Amino acid sequence: MIRIESIWLSVEPLDMRAGFDTVLARVVTVFGAAHPHTAYVFANRRSDRIKVLVHDGIGLWLAARRLHQGSFARGRLGLNEPLTPEQFDALLLGLPWHRVGQAGVIRVT
Repeated sequence: MIRIESIWLSVEPLDMRAGFDTVLARVVTVFGAAHPHTAYVFANRRSDRIKVLVHDGIGLWLAARRLHQGSFARGRLGLNEPLTPEQFDALLLGLPWHRVGQAGVIRVT
């Protein structure tokens, strides 16, 4: 299993034709560096495809996912966000990940 300690969602769209070098360059540009045990998630402009770059401490993994209907929920405009594992799972399924975790807690009635 690949150990992932943190997951970051970029609000910058990515061309899905991008390979390892291009995605790694984007990670360094947007996040400052590619940290070990970290996943970086990028969506295309239409938000129907995502790519995930994972630095496992030794090498890089690049995965892609495409939805045939609907779109992935994007991050807030202008803000690259950390995601919890639960939010990441919801994002990959095309669910509104913003409502998972602490954001979905009702505190006042």
